[in-house]
Amino acid sequence: MNNSLYITATEARSGKSAIALGMMQLLIRNMRKVAFFRPIINEPILEIADKDYDIQLMLEHFKLEMDYHETFAYTLTEARELINSGQRNLLLENILQKFKVLSRTHDFVLIEGTDFLGKETTFEFELNADIAVNLGSPVMLVSSGHGKSAEDIFQDSQMVIEQLTQGSLDIVALIVNRADLTQEEKDDLREHLVSSDGQKPLVFSIPDEPSIGKPSMNDVRKWLHADVLYGANRLDGLVGDYLIAAMQVDHFLSYVQNDQLIITPGDRSDIVLAAIASRLSTSMPDIAGVLLTGGIAMPESVARLIEGWTGVPIPILLTSSHTYRTVQLLSQLYGRIESTDLRKINTALGLFERHVNGKEIGNRLLNGKSTRVTPMMFEFNLIERAKSNKMRIVLAEGEESRIIQATDILLRREVADIILLGNVQKMQQKARDLGVDISGARLIDPQDSEYFEEYSKTYFELRKAKGITEEQARDRMLDATYFATMMVHKDHADGMVSGAVNTTAHTIRPAFEFIKTKKGCSIVSSVFLMCLKDKVLVFGDCAVNPNPTAQQLAEIAIASAHTASVFGVDPRVAMLSYSTGTSGKGADVDIVVDATKIAQEMAPHLELEGPIQYDAAIDPTVARTKLPNSRVGGRATVFIFPDLNTGNNTYKAVQRAAGAIAIGPVLQGLNKPVNDLSRGCLVPDIVNTVAITAVQAAAEKNVQR
Repeated sequence: MNNSLYITATEARSGKSAIALGMMQLLIRNMRKVAFFRPIINEPILEIADKDYDIQLMLEHFKLEMDYHETFAYTLTEARELINSGQRNLLLENILQKFKVLSRTHDFVLIEGTDFLGKETTFEFELNADIAVNLGSPVMLVSSGHGKSAEDIFQDSQMVIEQLTQGSLDIVALIVNRADLTQEEKDDLREHLVSSDGQKPLVFSIPDEPSIGKPSMNDVRKWLHADVLYGANRLDGLVGDYLIAAMQVDHFLSYVQNDQLIITPGDRSDIVLAAIASRLSTSMPDIAGVLLTGGIAMPESVARLIEGWTGVPIPILLTSSHTYRTVQLLSQLYGRIESTDLRKINTALGLFERHVNGKEIGNRLLNGKSTRVTPMMFEFNLIERAKSNKMRIVLAEGEESRIIQATDILLRREVADIILLGNVQKMQQKARDLGVDISGARLIDPQDSEYFEEYSKTYFELRKAKGITEEQARDRMLDATYFATMMVHKDHADGMVSGAVNTTAHTIRPAFEFIKTKKGCSIVSSVFLMCLKDKVLVFGDCAVNPNPTAQQLAEIAIASAHTASVFGVDPRVAMLSYSTGTSGKGADVDIVVDATKIAQEMAPHLELEGPIQYDAAIDPTVARTKLPNSRVGGRATVFIFPDLNTGNNTYKAVQRAAGAIAIGPVLQGLNKPVNDLSRGCLVPDIVNTVAITAVQAAAEKNVQR
């Protein structure tokens, strides 16, 4: 089941807070421990409040056992500054980190998006979508139907749903708030709204309730910390609009409308008296009240006149802010629901329960689970898995700057226990030059190591049948790659990473010589973990074997399926060819046919089919035509290429054309994990490869146990 829901508006003042309130009520009735999280909040208005209203509402009304600072990650200003400085990934990573902490300690996390009160609504819309997809959370959309026809609501909603589902989001439901729709129009919305992936979200509409959507005079009083001069018993009146009265009385009266709050400086007694008179007159609209600005009290004579009336018909408030600042503050006031306002809370909850089918939403959340995985989610989960069972990873190229920088990150994030090989003084000096800290790593110079003689003798015994002499064995152990691999062989390290400086052949040759392949594997192969925008695919073999035989291709398929499982990808294996099924002939097709049969015999439990073309393997529509009733067609997650030429070019084409992140190559088939880096690798690539090696090592140890 899903363990989170992201509620996001499509526009300002949609009533999102009331919907979040209703959803929280629904969740806490069915779950023991629910968290509330707002990734990004508006900058607090210090004159008004120092905390977010919606967070306070949830914490206080539902008595959630959470600290205020657990409930949000950034203010909107901070988020915009990070994005503008090119640090969008840092923003998303920190939000994901906070969300994961809540996920581990709660049964469910209800997430509320931004308020759309700024000028850049497109920025906020895209930001909410980006956050939701990286949290892996399904979405509940909230839009306003106020003043819109059914056709307008449909067109606007369809456009938003298509945009979000094309961006890899799962839409659970659409709530059209403040909508005046007939039952037939509601049914039409539910019937015809459809996402770009063919799924139909649940659709509900809630009628307008002015007591929730409009602020009351009491809300104005609290928002501005205003004093009540008169009419304290009339503060429940609702404010529909504001009128700044700076003109003569005769002009002012021509602008008066129902439910207006009249804003005027305290020295405009004529406006105050005219406003009171307008409320007493049956021929004039009923205003909500008067707000005096500038902290200017009315003249004593006027005050005495008003006090002499029996019951002032409207509330009159006084604020210390000048008129322009007052209007600025009021522009950010709307029908907020405060934790102390039980009338509004109960009204909002009642509306939600009457018009939203909680059981339907609950079933959709219960029965659904997002299979979408973004690159950031995958990398985050990879690091978390490595941290949960720390392994000892040796890096053979310890004097390389990128390796030292990566070590600093790996140690700070506690991904693994790191061993660096090289000249100890050089490594320490380079770390100082780079301004990083590697004091938590174990630094070893192979020639000075206490294990040097032992490793040399072991290598000699293992390779003397191949003509290696004792002197040659000692020379081999002076090579950091050989020394690092021997550490893994002797269980002094759990995995090894090299290749930032050395070639692939030099990196993996020692492993071929004495780590050896697993039982049942005749070859070492590789996969790339291809992180697309909403999924992770496994491509093999794209780095090691130029022209595998049918037997080798079958072994690569089974090893790749195992690697996929280790990294949380449900393996459905497509044996790729230029032919699907029996549509093509030739030696290149025959080898895939034979490899498929061998693999199916070796691993009958595995969902594995071939030969199959790439489009039929990944696209459900194509699969229905080319390979109907297939268990793999259109759903493949592991793609086995027939040769290195095809595999290497394809992974690079997908990487560049689709903007995918290619993590690897990840070597498979060895008894213990050894992985190769590209000589053009970046520091994040090294971090990911070390984490991958650590996860592989932990998986191997669990298998051995």
